[in-house]
Amino acid sequence: MYTRRITALVERKKQQTREKLQILGTRDEDDYGLVLPPDGFRCELPVRDETGSFSGSYAWGKNFRYLMEHHPVYIDPNDALAGRWMFMLSRMRMGYLIHRSNFAFDYSDLEPLQQKYDITSGIGKDAHFAPDYEIGLKLGWGGLLGKVRESLDRFGSDFTARELFEAEIDAIEGIQCWLRHLAEAARDRTMTESDPDLKANLAEMSQVCFKLITEPPETLREACQWIAVFNMASRTYNRDGAGGQLDELLRPYYERDKNAGRITDEDAEFFVFCLLLNDPHYYQLGGPDENGRDMTSPLSFLILEAAAKLKSSCNLTIRVHDGLDRKLFRRGVEILLENKLGYPRFSGDKALVEGFMKNGYSQELARRRIATGCNWMSLPGMEYTLNDVVKINIAKVFEVAFNETAAEPEPTLKKLEECYIRHFRLAVETVMKGIDFHLAHQYLNEPELLLNLLSHGPLEKGLDVSHGGAQFYNMALDGAGLAVVADSFAAIQQFVEENKELSWQKLAQHLAADFQGDEGEKIRLKLLSGDRFGQGGGRGDLWAKRLTEILTQEVAGRRTPAGHLVIPGWFSWADTVRFGKNVGATPNGRHAGEPISHGANPNPGFRKDNALTSLTAAVAAVQPGFGNTAPLQLELDIGYVQTDQAVENIMALMEAHFALGGTLININIVDGETLLAAHKEPEKYPNLVVRVTGFSAYFSSLSKDFRQLVVNRLIHT
Repeated sequence: MYTRRITALVERKKQQTREKLQILGTRDEDDYGLVLPPDGFRCELPVRDETGSFSGSYAWGKNFRYLMEHHPVYIDPNDALAGRWMFMLSRMRMGYLIHRSNFAFDYSDLEPLQQKYDITSGIGKDAHFAPDYEIGLKLGWGGLLGKVRESLDRFGSDFTARELFEAEIDAIEGIQCWLRHLAEAARDRTMTESDPDLKANLAEMSQVCFKLITEPPETLREACQWIAVFNMASRTYNRDGAGGQLDELLRPYYERDKNAGRITDEDAEFFVFCLLLNDPHYYQLGGPDENGRDMTSPLSFLILEAAAKLKSSCNLTIRVHDGLDRKLFRRGVEILLENKLGYPRFSGDKALVEGFMKNGYSQELARRRIATGCNWMSLPGMEYTLNDVVKINIAKVFEVAFNETAAEPEPTLKKLEECYIRHFRLAVETVMKGIDFHLAHQYLNEPELLLNLLSHGPLEKGLDVSHGGAQFYNMALDGAGLAVVADSFAAIQQFVEENKELSWQKLAQHLAADFQGDEGEKIRLKLLSGDRFGQGGGRGDLWAKRLTEILTQEVAGRRTPAGHLVIPGWFSWADTVRFGKNVGATPNGRHAGEPISHGANPNPGFRKDNALTSLTAAVAAVQPGFGNTAPLQLELDIGYVQTDQAVENIMALMEAHFALGGTLININIVDGETLLAAHKEPEKYPNLVVRVTGFSAYFSSLSKDFRQLVVNRLIHT
């Protein structure tokens, strides 16, 4: 029965994906699990200002409540869980694509340097930290509502806290209304369903939803439905996608149900399958608890098997550590190879724990910081981070420094390095001021009504999590463009300073002209032939390490003017194309406007032989090392290698990378010919899933530029 239902659910998911591509076009982002609303459905939000936008707790609470109360119901008789989400409130603000227009507070004093160094400031950005699902699972929506009302009574004389808590009540009651609509819709479907198994499923679905309106979950199915409802609501609110330690969250419910004889493993696997199908949130499996004990359980394996049946995007991460159950590790790699869908991912415990401890935290707390997003490590419910939204395009910083240095009477490589450091320091200072501005104003712009509920502090302190409600503030700052800048420094060292094959003035002229003409192309090819990051031990690798030293010297251990700790990383997410458009030609032979390099990876084509081992060693060597990740991205065409051999090789490769200090590995196992064919005619390969960066996506849903990035990274083994 489950096989038939899974097949039907997978086919419906494929059809929904095709519909989204047809209506929404290509989107260089996660699939999210969103489905399109019914034809003709319209939703007019009740609270907008004169610009058509909205801000503040009152407006967000009222608009979200309205959206939940009017949200279309979605019931599939084959599914164990009710609901799908269809709207994103944060994108219903007028002019949301023009971010500045959605932020009513003036930071124009920061904008000149933000633009000069192509800084993604994070100001006004939402979510990007992790909830603690255990809070919600323990209390349920009724318990959360009671907790908010107690806080309202306690802080009622504080206008800001009162407005926040009244908005929290609107949010919860809106979700409860939606749950009631789902329960009623499932009940109504039982009246017309002729299949007795599906009829029974719908009846139980209705009972679960009715119960969860006010009561906390007690069974595995109820827990999966509760998590799904929270996920869908938080997506609807502001796209939040952080997950948690899924095997531990669900283990108590699984064990109780099994011991009571209520479910079989097949039941449990199906419930989890439906949860993963509902939305590709980021979940971690395995890894150590705060005392170092491996958290792998029988449920960890069931979750893996459920994911293997999805045949769609998924974002599971297995945390590799010395005590990890080898069977879980191996099975994860087997699924990665068998399905070729880019999951699971793998994180490295040793470097992450030791790195986070450098910030002054205990080992026990560091172990609780888990993989919950694209490159995110976060303490669920305890830590506000702005992970993956604060970035400095160091290729732009380099461009500014190069132009300034090349204009001097006697430019040198040493002067260029000093100039780069000076400008990078200014960029970092600008970012830190921006972080403080965000933390001072975001609660007035976009309070975190959903994530506040599952955080330790906001309801207790009467403060939004972005404005003092969190226990810890560890603000992420990622550099982007590492390989472009490392290779550019190396090219200048090799061809200008050492070999004297090119003068500073001539190089500057060709960069300004974007290598036009026959001579320009010859110069460009010469620059491309030099030492590159990833080749091993050459100038490019040394410069990549030097740039990492500069990053950590200027960021690690630093605090913003308001006292918030900042943690460095290398990550570009899906911004490689956008960042590249803002940078002219560079000395590594890159044309103006071309994408910058991806994260901590070397530039594509960095070497032909031993590329795989060189790549893993190179990325391990440039880890900033303070608890945030610098992911290794691999696209592997393994040909016809025997599966057992490939599994062992990939496991050994990962362990070697983590032993060298690596933090996170994203792998696509692909057939090179299929990938190239899908790039040429994506409409013929609608079901091909790839891991673009931290997120997985349907290849056909990506823009041509982004498909090209994935193709360029391909390594044949």
